[in-house]
Amino acid sequence: MKWLRFAARNVLRNKRRALVTIVISAVGVAGILIAGGFALYTYDSLREMAARDNGHIILAHRGYFGQQEETPLQYGLENHRRYRKALLGDERIRAVLPKLAFTGLISDGNKSTVFVGQGVSPGEFKVKGPFLKMREGHALSSRQQPDADPRVIVGDGLARAMNIHPGDSMTLLSTTVEGSLNAVDVVVQGVFTTGAPEIDKRLLLMNIARVQDLLQTDKVSTLSVYLRDTNDTGPMMRALHQRFPELALRSWRETAFYYEAVRGLYNRIFGLLGVVILLMVLFAVTNALSMNVVERTREIGALRAIGAHPGEIVRNFVLEALVMGIAGVALGMLLAVAVSVFFYLADIQMPPPPARSQGYPLVVYIHPPLYLIAGAGVLLLSVLSAWLVSRKAANKPIVEALAHV
Repeated sequence: MKWLRFAARNVLRNKRRALVTIVISAVGVAGILIAGGFALYTYDSLREMAARDNGHIILAHRGYFGQQEETPLQYGLENHRRYRKALLGDERIRAVLPKLAFTGLISDGNKSTVFVGQGVSPGEFKVKGPFLKMREGHALSSRQQPDADPRVIVGDGLARAMNIHPGDSMTLLSTTVEGSLNAVDVVVQGVFTTGAPEIDKRLLLMNIARVQDLLQTDKVSTLSVYLRDTNDTGPMMRALHQRFPELALRSWRETAFYYEAVRGLYNRIFGLLGVVILLMVLFAVTNALSMNVVERTREIGALRAIGAHPGEIVRNFVLEALVMGIAGVALGMLLAVAVSVFFYLADIQMPPPPARSQGYPLVVYIHPPLYLIAGAGVLLLSVLSAWLVSRKAANKPIVEALAHV
């Protein structure tokens, strides 16, 4: 401890230079932590959006993902109720929801357009959470009268194109599994948005039982498995492969193309930013210590003359760099925490990203492993720079060091 106290006193011999170095280090650490915390929040948000959209794991017929259907539901999933019942016995699974994809025409009698539909269960809207927002009306429920017209909700882009509002009556025309045409009158219950304008222009959701009636089948397209913890996806995939070898499985990550693209882009951007910031810290600490070494060359010579070993001289400068590094890291972490708390309380909204129509809150994670890695990196660079600039002076001949001006 006494050597650390001596190092701290040496640092304070030039307060202005030490303060500038510490502030630069603090700003660098805070920049890394804020940028990294924002990237981690973005990754988590995109991951949850992808997982809640299609499920953490998708179960389907073996030919569903790799082959083109010649007739509707040619590769539909039969016996889905048996699979669903078997899966719900696992405590890691939050919900197992069947989905049925279909297409057709939607018409109000005067105007028609193509829609991309999906038959869903009422529980679908609970698992989607904030990633599906109702613009008008209400989401689908299971309380509809059996003899009433089926209820649907439509994307806001499709609603604008067809001038649809809740309560309007429409007609859906689609192809059955036998290849014949079938139609059904429906009532629009609500207008929603997924945040993706291109999807909202065509998407329509309807109770899966009514879609099966329209298509004249009891098959479904897929079973979506929603887990309580996204981190269980890998182990659950392996378990389901062994349990249901006759089915094809896909994880949320295999269908999350947007997530992978954004993650790759952010990794490159923030990785380069981190390298630039670390180099800035390295140059700042190296410059400060170099000036210290030059100004104290005669002091180094005096210490060598009374018997100090070169390694002890280097150790002193390393400890001084460590003191400045610790101060800079601590100050930078406090600054990053303050900024993170401010953004959380201020509820600042970011503009919509490309291909999206909804913004999102500006949140910066306080991630302990990230803080540990960033702090250790800055301290390591400080120690490295001190060793590089001091070892040459410590090994200089004593007479030459004492004669330095």
